[in-house]
Amino acid sequence: MKPRFRIAVIGAGRAGRLHAVNASQSISSAELSCIVEADPEVGNKVGDELGVPAFTDLEQALAGAAFDGVVIATPTFTHAQLAVLAAGAGKHVFCEKPMALTLDECDEMSLAADEAGVVFEVGFVRRFQPEFVEAKSRIEAGEIGRPMLVKSLTRGPGLPPPWAHELHRSNGMLAEVNSHDFDCVRWLTGSEIERVFAETANFKGAERGVTAPDYYDNAVVTLRFVSGALGTIDGTCPADYGYDARVEVLGTEGLLVVGQNQATSLLKIRARGAGEVPTYVSWSQRFEAGYRGELASFVKTALAGAVPEVGAADGRAAVAAVRASNRSWLEGRPVLVASESVA
Repeated sequence: MKPRFRIAVIGAGRAGRLHAVNASQSISSAELSCIVEADPEVGNKVGDELGVPAFTDLEQALAGAAFDGVVIATPTFTHAQLAVLAAGAGKHVFCEKPMALTLDECDEMSLAADEAGVVFEVGFVRRFQPEFVEAKSRIEAGEIGRPMLVKSLTRGPGLPPPWAHELHRSNGMLAEVNSHDFDCVRWLTGSEIERVFAETANFKGAERGVTAPDYYDNAVVTLRFVSGALGTIDGTCPADYGYDARVEVLGTEGLLVVGQNQATSLLKIRARGAGEVPTYVSWSQRFEAGYRGELASFVKTALAGAVPEVGAADGRAAVAAVRASNRSWLEGRPVLVASESVA
């Protein structure tokens, strides 16, 4: 029997618990080694549920448990320190999006993984969701010709966690919610994002007690790609009707639409899972297959010592586009993404 890949999940919130369950129950070549969670009550609860020990920090886990890789599912501002520590200890790293807060942090994480000779993979789940994978395959096969226009959106129910209200700790909604969109449009078009122009608005923050000065709950970003293609990304959080993620790619010879596309003249949805057409309640329901797929990919890649399907360069590209978009709406002007790399 081949040895299984042992995983320590860092962060026992919603995303961390989902990864822990998948590592424990859904990936035949993997096993869950331990939980790392700063809140001992939360960590012990998840550890007890899944039958593994819980530690309050990564140093304790490195000293007290045996594992081959880590899944980082903690707040964005902690990613860099954890990834560098894990890589330095010879552990393969799967890091949830956004990869980090700054490009310098992205570079530190990438360098640490390279120097240690470990795999570093970023959690862009859409690249492993079957309908998105099929769309990518069809575009590469030339079925719609050359991509001219791409539109991507993500809308999530409920407020983001309090730390994510603050721009300096999260890069805002464009990072926490729309990182997937920035990666997805780049991946589907096969082209880097050259220039962005962003507009934001705050409709619901005040009534829900958000006081952070730079908080916004709606954003629209227009894109120009190096290939000449154009695009848009829009995001809303909270969008109380449910979780919504769709993309449309218009090519020189056809159109691809990924996600729900109802053939109705009027669609009204007012609550999660209710209305004329049922909706997804959460991101974990919408991308259930993708979350299993990305973790399986990480395990397979680490066991083989191969190049990850979604590496540090992909995570860095999304962070650069997010930061350029934030500069755009703060300064009220278009911004070249490359300028963020040298800022």
